Amino acid sequence: MQLWEGTTRVMLHCAASSGRDRAAAAGVSAVVLPPASVLHKHVHRFLCWVQRSFAGWWRCEGKTGKLLRKVTEGQGARALRCWHVVASHSLCCLRCSLQKQWEEPCARAFDTMMSIRQRKGVGTTEVSEDGAAPQENVTLEKKPSSEGCTSRRLWKILSFTVGGAMALCTGLLTSVYLATLHENDLWFSNIKEVEREISFRTECGLYYSYYKQMLQAPSLVHGFHDLMYDNKTESMRTINLLQRMNIYQEVFLSVLYRVLPIQKYLEPVYFYIYTLFGLQAVYVTALYVTSWLLSGTWLSGLLAAFWYITNSCHLRTSRGSHRTDGSCGHCLLCRTDTTRVEFTIPLRENWALPFFAVQIAAITYFLRPNLRPLSERLALLAIFLSTFVFSLMWQFNQFMMLVQALGLFALDALDMLPALKATWLYTIQVAALLLVCALQFFNSMILGSLLISFNLSVLIARKLQKNLKTGNFLNRLGKLLLHLFVILCLTLFLNNIIKKALSLKSDEHIFKFLKAKSGFGATRDFDANLYLCEEAFGLLPWDTFGRLSDTLLLHAYLFVLLVTVTAALAVALRNLSDCPAQPPLEQPGKCPVHLGAATAYSLAHTVVFGALALSTMRMKYLWTPHVCVFAASGLCSPEVWGLLLKVTRLYNPARTCVMRYAVPMLTLSYLCCKFWPGVMEELAELREFYDPDTVELMHWISANTPGTAVFAGSMQLLAGVKLCTGRTLTNHPHYEDSSLRARTKSVYQIYAKRPPEDVHALLRALGTDYVILEDSICYERRHPRGCRLRDLLDMANGHVMDGPGENDPDLKLADHPRFCEEIKRDLPPYTALFTRVFQNKTFHVYRLARGK
Repeated sequence: MQLWEGTTRVMLHCAASSGRDRAAAAGVSAVVLPPASVLHKHVHRFLCWVQRSFAGWWRCEGKTGKLLRKVTEGQGARALRCWHVVASHSLCCLRCSLQKQWEEPCARAFDTMMSIRQRKGVGTTEVSEDGAAPQENVTLEKKPSSEGCTSRRLWKILSFTVGGAMALCTGLLTSVYLATLHENDLWFSNIKEVEREISFRTECGLYYSYYKQMLQAPSLVHGFHDLMYDNKTESMRTINLLQRMNIYQEVFLSVLYRVLPIQKYLEPVYFYIYTLFGLQAVYVTALYVTSWLLSGTWLSGLLAAFWYITNSCHLRTSRGSHRTDGSCGHCLLCRTDTTRVEFTIPLRENWALPFFAVQIAAITYFLRPNLRPLSERLALLAIFLSTFVFSLMWQFNQFMMLVQALGLFALDALDMLPALKATWLYTIQVAALLLVCALQFFNSMILGSLLISFNLSVLIARKLQKNLKTGNFLNRLGKLLLHLFVILCLTLFLNNIIKKALSLKSDEHIFKFLKAKSGFGATRDFDANLYLCEEAFGLLPWDTFGRLSDTLLLHAYLFVLLVTVTAALAVALRNLSDCPAQPPLEQPGKCPVHLGAATAYSLAHTVVFGALALSTMRMKYLWTPHVCVFAASGLCSPEVWGLLLKVTRLYNPARTCVMRYAVPMLTLSYLCCKFWPGVMEELAELREFYDPDTVELMHWISANTPGTAVFAGSMQLLAGVKLCTGRTLTNHPHYEDSSLRARTKSVYQIYAKRPPEDVHALLRALGTDYVILEDSICYERRHPRGCRLRDLLDMANGHVMDGPGENDPDLKLADHPRFCEEIKRDLPPYTALFTRVFQNKTFHVYRLARGK
């Protein structure tokens, strides 16, 4: 009976996947049997299944047919005694039929059942004359099966509980670790409020200023009104900040802080930064869950989290902090390869990337096979919500999701994703982006994004091109190339139509940058060169790979990538050829290659974002966390090890199990032994914030200038001026606006070779009352010749650059000296228009004369 129960379960499982369509085609009706006993019920179910799956076999003559008819006619104990003969003969018939018609899983299952029968030594004469003995055997052999099911269920619950607890603990520990690094680096709890605000450098300070502005507003309504009709961020202009910038997170936190009864216990700045560090717990937990879903074991999630932490920061010291022992604080190794949240807290990517990780985890779950309808709907809801929040929090959301959509399109075209699920993902991206567009008062940059044009083109092309995935290899390849060409043309057409209709120029600097970076001719465009000369937008440095190798992450990643890419190529070629959707029946010594949709998506994700990171260093924070996930899940994957061992002819299930657990555990042991002392040393390093020149400047502005004064200067410095003093600015670091870029170029003429009259006229046209000059920019040595800010301005103005080196032949010598150098000589043409009112070792502040 154990053989019968196991055989019935296997055959019913196989019938559900392979026999349903054949039964429908045969049109066989089931025989109605009067169930007389438990065994009779099993026989009844077996025969119904046989009739649905093998119509011709049921009408066979001879020994099998006669015995089957005896059993169905209910002839009592004699028929029951013949049952094992029926089972044995039936298994042989089914095996022959399966070799011709069924796929490899069913054949392998029946081979297993026959081997079980042989090991158990079950014969046809073991059934007693009466019906009591068989019934007793049924009772005795059901008990261990039930206990086994219960044990497996309890083990799964225990494993899920332990894995979930480990995920939460790992996320929380990462959050505490990063918060401790931030505190130790700046002594944040002991410095003054102005020093805390100055530590939010560049655009971070600009975003935090709106959180501070909402908290200082008399009421929430007044705060919202000031954001929607702002005239202090850009002088002589009233802009809607909720439309121009992604600051809904600052609005939400300010509302939450005002509503919750925590004002007496927690300062506003701590509520802000603790929220960001709390999101890092969400980030690491999402990476953990993604790796767990891909590999089937939470051990891979733990390994992914360890890799994320050991590659985040190790003995790092940021600018503007000094060690308490008085020694150099800039001599320690920097390895911020997975995150930089501890020293750029309010940066938009630090808000958005945790939700991007949640989206990837939800997509990974959504792409699993055989999901229940309810689970599928919940996964779609999670994907939509995470995509929406991610898009709401980062102005570069459309470009990141475009890269993601390109990966999805490649998998969809190669038939490695279910078409319906791919359609859902395209639609969710567009729907989330349109909802964000509505919340940002129909921001034209979102409406004119390439993502919306591309996804709409894919959906339209699907309707136009029928039978895309049919035919032989050459036929399908031709159709695929035509499909790609149609989508490319349709995307460019839709995007140009939308941009012309909206007169959109907000993102043109990005395309100029991409054009120049791709090598399509040199450019003198100031905005494009401003990006090209920044290290963050350059190629990924080679030392990054050395740091990733120190943690064994790069080695594991390349190993898993090689195996997975090989499997993906084999599956893609099989899908493009004129082959059935399912792999052929397994032949001795050969293994058909499988690649699940979730694994295929993970591979596409790491490839497309890896290419993005290699081309632009700042985008490595989108790639390296997924490298941790991909490498960890691959090391713990039975498919990866199984394929590798089968290729080397060393495969057996026990060896695969040993490899998928032993290698990750050895890697974890290595990471703990090597990096634990370094982490402890890092946590013991105490430094403090030290930037006296900037603190002095902010104090002077607050005390000696009117509240309505307008300041001009570098984008990075002015963000701090707005945060610390609340003064009006001429320009700021949020560069995604064409008029703002023109303003910035006009203000930066203070570092060009221009006469004082021209500079004064340009600044006064923007309503400037005070201008701040920085020696670090005027005498810059950080960048090489051709990338210094003064060089970019000289080339844009058609002037020869300073210093030895080559110049373009059409550049000319300037008629005037450099403004930022000449104004310090206090010559009459300069003093008549500019009056120095403040000076220290770093900054020089001049008041502009009015009415001249």
